[in-house]
Amino acid sequence: MADLLNLLTDVEGVAVGHSTDLALGSGVTAIVFDAPAVASCSILGGAPGGRDTALLDPAMTVGAVDALVLSGGSAYGLDAAGGVQAGLREIGRGLKVGDALVPIVPQAILFDLINGGNKDWGLHSPYRDMGHAAFKAATKGPFALGTVGAGTGATTATVKGGLGSASAFSSRGYSIAAIVAVNALGAATIGDGPHFWAAPFEENGEFGGLGMPHTIDSRLRLKGTNITATTIGAVVTDAQLTKAEAHRLSICAHDGFARALLPTHLPLDGDTVFAASTGKHIRDDIPSFMELCHLAAIVMARAIARGVYEATALPVKGGQTAWRDRFAKPAA
Repeated sequence: MADLLNLLTDVEGVAVGHSTDLALGSGVTAIVFDAPAVASCSILGGAPGGRDTALLDPAMTVGAVDALVLSGGSAYGLDAAGGVQAGLREIGRGLKVGDALVPIVPQAILFDLINGGNKDWGLHSPYRDMGHAAFKAATKGPFALGTVGAGTGATTATVKGGLGSASAFSSRGYSIAAIVAVNALGAATIGDGPHFWAAPFEENGEFGGLGMPHTIDSRLRLKGTNITATTIGAVVTDAQLTKAEAHRLSICAHDGFARALLPTHLPLDGDTVFAASTGKHIRDDIPSFMELCHLAAIVMARAIARGVYEATALPVKGGQTAWRDRFAKPAA
């Protein structure tokens, strides 16, 4: 077993790339598969935005995807999948339909249009070019977390949001990992302090090692009541799944939202989770799948906390303060 990075790229056959524009206060993250991956998704937020999410329903015909895209920009950001499609087409990837190649690239977007960044981009949004850049940057090794890619402009009710990831192995040796852009209407931290709701699932001090506070402040905290938010992400495993099983895995990954964010799945959140299988390892028993469902929730919760923990404030007027600015201890 190779050294783990605690990232989505711990799943063999998966590459991740970012395109980040700090002045814009937004970005794109591309998840690219070596070969088409069986995939599905579930949407539990009340204000979602996505592209080609309907084809991921288990009842629909297309069974696999070439890539997934997470992006800022609200509806404008949906252009990003076109940039990733262009990159895939350049290298001969896509569903063959007669003489045509059609790369299958579902996408989810989050709302980051009023975070202080310069959104005066002129006639056309920059997201198609950013999607292509994210595709070109995709790597199977380490990738950055925090204020990068789709997490660039993300915010929460208490501190700056960001892009997070985490991985695990099942008892059967299957890898599973999550990636998420945390732009929640609610909070990943408890009360006004530094502790994370996901603390019971933390491994190796990955988001500060603070544990839980002595008392729990569960009062409602929202970053607004008339703005949209959205936390978007994906879980990927190398265990073979059917499309219906991938759909169930995506639902279970939403449990990670509930363990790491309070509240979540609100009317103005667009919470969306993709699930995909590279199919490297054959499995056909229910117990091993149930363990993957369990781990999907845990890696998603950990990834959410890491995204907030690793974030830095945008270099713009009025940018939200990051967890590190408020709570990190200065170096000795």
